[in-house]
Amino acid sequence: MKHIVLHIDNLVLKGFRHEDRQGIAEGLQQELTRLFADPQAIQQLTANGDVSRLRVSSVQVNQGAKPQQIGLQVAQGIGKGIKI
Repeated sequence: MKHIVLHIDNLVLKGFRHEDRQGIAEGLQQELTRLFADPQAIQQLTANGDVSRLRVSSVQVNQGAKPQQIGLQVAQGIGKGIKI
């Protein structure tokens, strides 16, 4: 079984309230866990090799979205950046 280690050193979220950071982080973690549980994602990550830095294009967030939903949308943007 393959093992994924993901370390996010710095996540820059401009325009969000400081109080929302924990909820955004929780949504991000939950969605990344779901995305990386897919065997096709593991194959894609393995094909990419080590990725020391991933820049993700802008992620559109729905107005009025709750912090966890924002984290989910950011994780989906990361998934697109990795092409999973």
